[in-house]
Amino acid sequence: MSYRTHHCGELRLSHAGQTVKLSGWVQASRDFGSLTFIDLRDRYGITQLVFDAEENAALCEQARKLGREYVITVEGLVRERINKNPNRATGDIEIEAKTLQILNPAKVPPFTIEDNSDGGDDLRMKYRYLDLRRAPVQRNIIFRSQLALETRKFLAGLNFLEIETPFLIKSTPEGARDFIVPSRMNPGQFYALPQSPQTFKQILMVAGYDRYFQIVRCFRDEDLRADRQPEFTQIDCEMAFVTREDILQTFESLTKHLFRSMLGLELPDFPRMSYDEALRRFGSDKPDLRFGMEFTELNHLAQGKGFSVFDTAELVVGICAKGIADQYSNKDLNDLTEWVKRPQIGAKGLVYVKFNADGNIKSTVGKFFSDDDLRQWGQAMGAETGDILFVLSGETDKTRKQLSELRLELGRRLGLMQPGDFKPLWVLDFPLLEWDEEAGRFFAMHHPFTSPKSTDIPRMMTDDFETLKSLRADAYDLVLNGVEIGGGSIRIHDRELQSKNFKLLGFTPEQAEAQFGFLLGAFEYGAPPHGGIAFGFDRLCAVMNGQNSIRDFIAFPKNNMGRDMMIDAPSPVAQEQLDELGLKVEAKR
Repeated sequence: MSYRTHHCGELRLSHAGQTVKLSGWVQASRDFGSLTFIDLRDRYGITQLVFDAEENAALCEQARKLGREYVITVEGLVRERINKNPNRATGDIEIEAKTLQILNPAKVPPFTIEDNSDGGDDLRMKYRYLDLRRAPVQRNIIFRSQLALETRKFLAGLNFLEIETPFLIKSTPEGARDFIVPSRMNPGQFYALPQSPQTFKQILMVAGYDRYFQIVRCFRDEDLRADRQPEFTQIDCEMAFVTREDILQTFESLTKHLFRSMLGLELPDFPRMSYDEALRRFGSDKPDLRFGMEFTELNHLAQGKGFSVFDTAELVVGICAKGIADQYSNKDLNDLTEWVKRPQIGAKGLVYVKFNADGNIKSTVGKFFSDDDLRQWGQAMGAETGDILFVLSGETDKTRKQLSELRLELGRRLGLMQPGDFKPLWVLDFPLLEWDEEAGRFFAMHHPFTSPKSTDIPRMMTDDFETLKSLRADAYDLVLNGVEIGGGSIRIHDRELQSKNFKLLGFTPEQAEAQFGFLLGAFEYGAPPHGGIAFGFDRLCAVMNGQNSIRDFIAFPKNNMGRDMMIDAPSPVAQEQLDELGLKVEAKR
């Protein structure tokens, strides 16, 4: 190792007196006349270097000229620091420099390479190679690498095989939009990049590889936000000869292992909740269980009192915020009302009932409801003196979603989502199908290969609309702190049943054969019962670290427009390439 004997986070007092060589980037410099101090950084940490003009004036003068992010190699003597830095792992020592070699100078960076940078998102993404030098981003990338290794170690210990599946596949009409790749060798024909390896992992089960996994890149051409990227990574898994219970137990164990090995946390057994119960209690199929504020339906208490907004509503439902009556002023309540009326939430208004410490009850609907009426609401919702009830009404699905958003916003404002508090949950028994009024047909709630619950299979053979709407899937999601981090199902493994499901989803027999004939054909050659799950790997990294955005856990992410700011992609290609592919691109006007 000609450039270094140790890295910049390694040296301690036990190394005092040793001659060492370090290499890295100049983090900061401090000139005190006869002494010049340099903080040298690599991915392992920072070590202080000392250049003494009385010992070597020329060397000290050379050190004074070093700029931020210069790449240097220094050889020197490890010694104990007089003014120790308890906030740094190497803070007890420093290096008395004897030689200095500049390996590469550097321009002044466009933003500071510090924990809290002064660079905006676009600037840091344009210079991602500089942003990746910052310690918080490095910690995220290192965490991601270690999480992948722990995942592989655990699954390999359970006889899972890591098997790669193709990236150039056939386009499918279900789900999000595909990224399309034209084929030069097959003019007029196209590959698609996989949204997931779903059909291939099912084929592997038919082929007898009964435990498969892959930490795999997937692609979806969809609108982006903080927890979505056009290319993302899944922990993709499939098992044969298993029931739903086998899968839940296996991947609950994986999740517990990852928290134990990465965070030193022991998670309790995961509670389970049906999809219908989750919607009824929290208005969401991915409820955040770190705090309460469960929904209470008030139709029987709030309707028939002459308040037309409630009387004409499908659902009147509320939540109780404990102990905030004294701290929430009229201004705060008006601000919350305006918040729910924003287009993103869409509520027409917000009803509140405030149980003040002096025993008085204040409400926006006080002229329609007596204090006794409002106390009954409070009793139904477990309210006490000092609590505030928040009530919304309207169409059932919309109102539940609006109140769910309000519940989460209150959780944020009241500090109820504590860092380091993790509340996992299995959500089970999703609908098999969901009806789209605009399209006039059913879509798969998860994907077309999800099996109905065994008790619902006979009911699936009907053409009755209401019966089909009520079918339940043998599907499950793993939710953590209000974020879906994994989802899967038991799969259909019978050709007749799979063909029936395709028919319910609007496929003609010819379309089903053209799109999925290979899978239907495989089912005729001894397909075992099978099922699986896929974890959003980027999202799991973010949630385990208490962060909302997945970007900083991806080395080279895209922005909200799906662009790579660093390499400026997507970009035009040469006309010769387009001609080879038989493609015509209209110039922008």
